[in-house]
Amino acid sequence: MYKYSKNSQEKLNSCCPALQEIFNEALRFIDITIIDGHRDEKRQNDYYESGKSQVRFPNGKHNTLPSEAIDAAPYPIDWHDRERATLFAGFILGMAATKGTLLRWGGDWNHDWQVKDNNFDDLWHFELSKRPN
Repeated sequence: MYKYSKNSQEKLNSCCPALQEIFNEALRFIDITIIDGHRDEKRQNDYYESGKSQVRFPNGKHNTLPSEAIDAAPYPIDWHDRERATLFAGFILGMAATKGTLLRWGGDWNHDWQVKDNNFDDLWHFELSKRPN
């Protein structure tokens, strides 16, 4: 059985209970690293300035406490493996659905099942979502 590192667990603990439940269940099947949970103002704005985020503090779901967004990846991370990111996302989205939670993934922001139509890809990002209009 897999378990989170201390660093990953601390980041997961900063997330809302629904995200914690999904990622704790997913850990039963795959080794996962938590990249980010809650982001304070400095961290969020640093990400914005570096192009890693499209929003400034406090406009991101990472900025709520507990966080309504999480960045996570299968361990070890391969930042350039889009296929692995997509496979992982499908697994996580399916896991969330079994829990009755709708997530939005940074590889398909508009929930249209098209993974090549984004203007900005954030393949390791998941956030609580509502049904698109």
